[in-house]
Amino acid sequence: MKKGLLITMLLASLTLTACGGGTADSGKKDSRKSASMASTKSGNKSEASTSGEKKGGKLVVYTMNSEGLVNATIPLFEEKYGIDVEVIQAGTGELIKRIQSEKNDPYGDVMFGGSWSLDFDNKDLWQEYVSPNNEAVIDTYKNTTGLITPYVLDGSCLIVNKELVGENKITSYEDLLKPEFKGKIATADPANSSSAFAQLTNILLAKGGYEDEKAWNYVKDLFTNIDGKIQSGSSAVYKSVADGEMAVGLSYEDPCAQLVKDGANVEVVYPSEGSVYLPAGTTIIKDCKNLENAKLFVDFVISEEMQNIYGTTLTNRPVRKDAKTSETMKPFSEIKVIEEDMGYVSTHKKDIIAKYTDIFTTLQSK
Repeated sequence: MKKGLLITMLLASLTLTACGGGTADSGKKDSRKSASMASTKSGNKSEASTSGEKKGGKLVVYTMNSEGLVNATIPLFEEKYGIDVEVIQAGTGELIKRIQSEKNDPYGDVMFGGSWSLDFDNKDLWQEYVSPNNEAVIDTYKNTTGLITPYVLDGSCLIVNKELVGENKITSYEDLLKPEFKGKIATADPANSSSAFAQLTNILLAKGGYEDEKAWNYVKDLFTNIDGKIQSGSSAVYKSVADGEMAVGLSYEDPCAQLVKDGANVEVVYPSEGSVYLPAGTTIIKDCKNLENAKLFVDFVISEEMQNIYGTTLTNRPVRKDAKTSETMKPFSEIKVIEEDMGYVSTHKKDIIAKYTDIFTTLQSK
């Protein structure tokens, strides 16, 4: 395929939102996949590399990422290196189980996406590799484990329906305790939703610390105001606010920025107490069959080329220091960012969920 046509097709595909999952558009089925997984082979390859770096061969990528993020990445990677990529898309938990079951004979080479903490909890599944491009990454999000390479950041934020909130401006977590917002705050269940759990730990950190009683008292007050109205999942949170069912939602940046970009009557609010940004990771599967191509892929997703695409064409926050972002997204330098202790949270996740569950259950029983 000619380069000009490829780029035209890519730009068209990038109008897709970068949140949520999906199945790729074309290709042949993987006989080894489960019925709920989608497996595709992209045909977007050119006859000559754009930079003389054509390597050839194949690469099998497991991903839970959306069509927008996949379509922004895979065709350009194939174009640059002449590598035939097979994409297998499914939920994070399903992919982890598959990789575990294939430990003695890996089919996949790379897992593209997934939370840092989940990757860390399954570190026995990954091959050690640190990309040369790691030096250009924001210090906080560098690959320090030797296993997990962050490539985009998901930040906790509030999404506000401007019409429903009216003059009652929301700038902080503290504003959510106002009586007029009782029963009008959307959240998913922190015990079952990764974005809701990220909000919970963000709140605890912003209000004093993971074990601070004042922080937990705030959680109790907040869920008193939420009034038992728990949404079915993370997407239901921002959709309920955009649709005017709820005034404000505890959400994350990517889909909320996309709604703003699409013209919805909402705004993204970064709490004045601070927002936590958690990295999504790329990992190489241990003992994979296409190791050199897997390393190239890791290099590619944190290259300047791809990081600028993530930041300007999609609504994903890039990890490189020098990456560009669109006007839709607030500059990182203007957001109060607080740093999660990811090791602590990963180790104490069950304890945090248990304490939240006890608070929620007690409130519901009243």
